[in-house]
Amino acid sequence: MASSNLTSIKSKYIMITGLPGVGKTTLIKKIHENLVKEGFQCNGFFTEEVRSNGHRIGFDVITTDKNRGQLARVSDNSNDVPVSRQTNFKVGQYTVNISSFELTALPSLHYPAKTKEERKLIYLVDEIGKMELFSKSFIQAVKKLMSQTNVYLIATIPVPKGRPLALVEELRNNPLSHVVQVTHQNQNSILSEVMTLVHSVVASQVT
Repeated sequence: MASSNLTSIKSKYIMITGLPGVGKTTLIKKIHENLVKEGFQCNGFFTEEVRSNGHRIGFDVITTDKNRGQLARVSDNSNDVPVSRQTNFKVGQYTVNISSFELTALPSLHYPAKTKEERKLIYLVDEIGKMELFSKSFIQAVKKLMSQTNVYLIATIPVPKGRPLALVEELRNNPLSHVVQVTHQNQNSILSEVMTLVHSVVASQVT
C-alpha cells in the first residue's frame, strides 16, 4: 500500500479515503470529468445524497452514463426491498435497496468479454462501503475487475471504523493500491496530484 508522494509510484488501484463529508465524491467526480475531457472512456458509478425539505433522506447511485437508481432511504415505506428482508440491510437509519442498487450499478462494472489485454479499462466506484457490500454480486463484480490485468480502478473507501470490511481492507492493503487521504486541508489541491498519478498509468491508452 502506498500513501505518500503520489507522483512517484505506478499503481493499478487508487483508493480515495477520508472522513464523511470531506469531499471524496467531489474528488472522484472531478477525476472523471478530467478524464472524459482528455478522451478517456470510464465506467462505474457515483453516490449522491437525496434531500427533501433540506433533510437528507437517503442516497442514489448514478452511473457514468447517467442511469440513476436508489441505494438507500430513511423510510422503509419508500424502499422496494421486501419487508421480510429489510432488517438485514440497514446502516444506521437507512434501509439499503439491494435490488435497485444491483440493477443500476452492476451493469456499469461489467468487464467486456472480448477485450484486448493491452487496452486499459478505467472503472470509477463511489463507493465501496458498508451499504454496497451487502450485495454479494457487487463484491464479485469488483473482485472480477481486480483479477483483470488491464483494469485500472479508482474508488472511494471509508476510513477504518468498527468491524473491518473485508473487501475494503483487501483493497486498502493491496500492494498495487495507492491510498489517497482527503482532508479539509488538501481537498482543493489534491486533484492535480491524483491526476498526475492517473496519467502515469493510463496516459498512453486513449479509447
